[in-house]
Amino acid sequence: MGLRLLACLFHLPTAVIYGSLSLFVSILHNVFLLYYVDTFVSVYKIDKLSFWIGETVFLIWNSLNDPLFGWLSDRVFLSTQQAGAEISSPEVVLKRLRALSHNGPLFAISFLSFWVSWAHPGLQFLLCLCMYDSFLTMVDLHHNALLADLAVSAKDRTSLNFYCSLFSAIGSLSVFMSYAVWNKEDFFSFRIFCVLLALCSIVGFTLSTQLLRQRFQADGKAKWDQESTLKELYIEKLSVPQEKRITLAEYLQQLSRHRNFLWFVCVNLVQVFHCHFNSNFFPLFLEHLLSDQISVSTGSFLLGVSYIAPHLNNLYFLSLCRRYGVYAVVRGLFFLKLALSVVMFLAGPDQVYLLCIFIASNRVFTEGTCKLLNLVVTDLVDEDLVLNRRKQAASALLFGMVALVTKPGQTFAPLIGTWLLCEYTGKDAPGESSGAEQGRVHCLAPCAVPWVGAEGSSVANLCVVSASPRLVTQREWTKIHPHSPILTNSSLTPGYDIFQRNPLNNVVSAQPKLESAAALEPTLRQGCFYLLVFVPIACALLQLLSWSQFSLHGKRLQVVKAQRQSLTQGQAPEVKTI
Repeated sequence: MGLRLLACLFHLPTAVIYGSLSLFVSILHNVFLLYYVDTFVSVYKIDKLSFWIGETVFLIWNSLNDPLFGWLSDRVFLSTQQAGAEISSPEVVLKRLRALSHNGPLFAISFLSFWVSWAHPGLQFLLCLCMYDSFLTMVDLHHNALLADLAVSAKDRTSLNFYCSLFSAIGSLSVFMSYAVWNKEDFFSFRIFCVLLALCSIVGFTLSTQLLRQRFQADGKAKWDQESTLKELYIEKLSVPQEKRITLAEYLQQLSRHRNFLWFVCVNLVQVFHCHFNSNFFPLFLEHLLSDQISVSTGSFLLGVSYIAPHLNNLYFLSLCRRYGVYAVVRGLFFLKLALSVVMFLAGPDQVYLLCIFIASNRVFTEGTCKLLNLVVTDLVDEDLVLNRRKQAASALLFGMVALVTKPGQTFAPLIGTWLLCEYTGKDAPGESSGAEQGRVHCLAPCAVPWVGAEGSSVANLCVVSASPRLVTQREWTKIHPHSPILTNSSLTPGYDIFQRNPLNNVVSAQPKLESAAALEPTLRQGCFYLLVFVPIACALLQLLSWSQFSLHGKRLQVVKAQRQSLTQGQAPEVKTI
């Protein structure tokens, strides 16, 4: 039985094994996003100053490590002629697989470091965040780079991405299983659950990378033997000078001349902004637009859909990409976003069923578009190789540069969203309204609350959402934290935050709303509705404008892919006449 299972593993398609790596990341990362803030605040009792210091350092490190690790990994591939032996494509893939086989288990171990108290809470918080994000970045960079290195054709890359989405959807189930063991007062069961998840991830990374390495080691050995056989037949061109390696400044100058790269990062910056805007304000929309008109089960269903549906929906989008191409599908999603937002605006906030569909579909389609854009980055990798005539594609480095330019969208999303909501509601700053109004509006100010329902994306995308404006609804808090005190909006006091150590009663406050709070509710509801529809409209218009300037599709894309294949395979060697 064991030998039969082993034989089945050896005969799995490469796309399935590659996609399974997404499973071993998502089972850990989703649990991390949901519980790490609550663990340090409620269990380890971290103080507010240490929390914000840790988050600030983490924000800086999270923005810089993508291009840094990409440069360290791929700088050897940048020059057009390498000093010494040529690097073959199988060797590039093996290099990335070796990095995954080392960093994958280390990523799982760093995940475990959150759930055991081993240092002062402030110090542990800072070290755990930076260590976890470092290994996650290394795993994501090399995993995404393999998408460009394992295949060149759009059909093959779409197949690889298909299995990534499928396994990511399966990995999201770890969040639902974690609900059964999460208990802040008895942490033992949750720790055992996390150890089991980490062991599954370590075994999965080791087995998957080993299977892929065996396949490409055989390909590399065959190519090496062929080159050794033909070595005597090559005409040596000693007069051709060897170029020095390209510096970082020269590489950045090349990117600044890469027109399609510049237009793409404009599109992706807006997309990252919109994804994180939806993640941060999703519960707010449920609370103020639908809380009085839908049941608890419907609200829970919408929250669950926001987790699973983007992965499943991406499977359908990828089937469309095979038929029509990535460019056309992404453009269609931008038009769909614009059309749905305009229809929702014209219908108004009183159409409950249409509002439910729009809130859910807006998040699902936005997350799906984020996942499709990885395929566009792989095409940019091809164009970068052709334009600069590199020996090998610097895949990880280009993914890292895209992340560097687009990650500010994560920070801008909650800041701009909060500012817009203040503009719509006429409430500018804390302290200018009554305590009840602060309970409603000023909980949007940046505060450390557990974040629910969003995920970072794809290429390497760890979202620092605990430092973002965020409102957790009563239903959502009860669903996720059944053992925690419940606070209604009316029971919130000015300046309350979850770092407060005063004991609280485990009951819902029966204090009636003040008249000023009741008068504010229509204004806040209308402001939330305007925020819900106008942000997608603005994002869609900006993206359609930038996307229309992106020319890497159709015939140009076919030419670039053909040239990449000819460059990587090399020209036919000249043979000595006999």
